[in-house]
Amino acid sequence: MGTDGDETGGAGVSTTRKTFALLEALKDEEGVTIATLTERTDLPKSTVYRHLQTLTDLGYVIERDGAYYVGFRFVELGEQARTRKVGYTAAKRAVFELGQETDERAVFIVEEASEAVYVHRYGSLSNTMIGHRRPLHSMASGKVILAEWDDAAVADYIDDIGLETITPNTITDPEALFDELERIRDRGYGVNNQEHMEGLRGVAVPVYTPDDEFLGSLAVFGPTSRFTDNYVHDELPTRLRNKAGEIKVTLAYG
Repeated sequence: MGTDGDETGGAGVSTTRKTFALLEALKDEEGVTIATLTERTDLPKSTVYRHLQTLTDLGYVIERDGAYYVGFRFVELGEQARTRKVGYTAAKRAVFELGQETDERAVFIVEEASEAVYVHRYGSLSNTMIGHRRPLHSMASGKVILAEWDDAAVADYIDDIGLETITPNTITDPEALFDELERIRDRGYGVNNQEHMEGLRGVAVPVYTPDDEFLGSLAVFGPTSRFTDNYVHDELPTRLRNKAGEIKVTLAYG
């Protein structure tokens, strides 16, 4: 019995890690050969081939003319994650309406494993961003999420994840981050001043359920040429709060 347990915890986990290493290598490029995957993962060619065959048989990977692609079976899993809370579905409509009304990129973001995850997005190349992860401290949405945490949880985040420098404007000083989160709590919205990508600003607000449970963050972002201080601090917060309120009402009354 002890031996079986060792095999499950050792070889089994190792096999799973190899499978996901291959999937991570596949998702970044359209059509990857076995030779390229072998080089990128540092796995033996026979191991790569064996894992790909299993994934292909299950429909999670597609093979065409010697190149391998991530299959649409993963879409099923992704949609289950995006709809596991009723509020996530309600947020989808709000994101679409925000994008239409502002003619900017709109997003709904949640936290998972101390990272900001795109659940819905409106704008150019929107589908490529769903499921992508970003550092919480470098985004308006992420900072809104951190503002929902108490100081001890934020301190743990800083210790465990760190405050990576993404751009020259990224907040990397813990004291400055705590001050920023307090401003967000006071005014009810967060701002991204070119902290994740130079040339882009964003505004985000928290979204709550009818029971005042924090659901995620709703945001709009765009180029600094259009995102003036007046637009960022006056017009957009009001528009975003209204949409967040509509989500709450939808969840309350259907």
